[in-house]
Amino acid sequence: MTEILGKYADFEGLREQAITLRREGLSRRQIRDRLHIDNNDILNRLLEGEPPPAWTKRPNAKDDLRAKARELRLQGLTYDQIQVELGCSKGSISLWVRDLPKPERRDPSQQAKLAARKRWEHELAVRDGKRQQTKAAAAREVGSVTDRDLFVVGVALYWAEGSKDKPYDRRENVTFINSDTDVIEVYLAWLDLLGVKPEHLRYRVMIHESADTEAAERYWAELVGVDVSTFQKTTLKKHNPKTVRKNIGENYRGCLVVRVAQGADLYRRIEGWWSGMATVATARRKPGDRSGKV
Repeated sequence: MTEILGKYADFEGLREQAITLRREGLSRRQIRDRLHIDNNDILNRLLEGEPPPAWTKRPNAKDDLRAKARELRLQGLTYDQIQVELGCSKGSISLWVRDLPKPERRDPSQQAKLAARKRWEHELAVRDGKRQQTKAAAAREVGSVTDRDLFVVGVALYWAEGSKDKPYDRRENVTFINSDTDVIEVYLAWLDLLGVKPEHLRYRVMIHESADTEAAERYWAELVGVDVSTFQKTTLKKHNPKTVRKNIGENYRGCLVVRVAQGADLYRRIEGWWSGMATVATARRKPGDRSGKV
């Protein structure tokens, strides 16, 4: 070592240069090449106490795992449980969490409950994956939609969700209300197919009085593509304290009411279309009629 130090007799001067270069952002290799230092021990002593520049710190792919492992350890999980949760080796887990206090031994019944919860969470994830696959496959089965397809869908949709004329309450008007954005989109596409002009449509929001009515109005106006100022006065539904509402939160936007101005004639045709469809469908169910057999 004495011979080595002899080569670097002005150690303090060399250290000052090394520290200056380090603070300028140079890496160890750059400093070594700049000062012609070929001994790592000497380089370590020259840079002792000086942190490396930020750019030389390479991101560690396991940093996230390490942080999660420490979080789980603090929650009281064992090495085995953390390994199951994260899928990494127990050797790595030991290095990451060895400075943390050991968790207290849990009651066997608690461990059993924890294991059961983990199994159930896994089962739910598997079920949800299968559910999404089924939905995606079904969506692909629809293929293209013809004008007649949309016509039939629209008639059925209106008869299920739209206002209807009653002998005791004459309502020959076309009014539709729904909270599902896809249903609203399909309904508006159907009205367009029927030749209903946009200027004949009237919009109104129906929502609970405790909700953000202005936000709901802006949301529905943007969806249907009109200025919010064209909306009719919002209908507020009074809150019943005996009712536990689940349709709350920032995603609750009430319902959109869509009315066709001067729609009496259209209503009569809708009722006629539905009557015709119902008659044909009913005939398919008669035992002696095989014409509609698929």
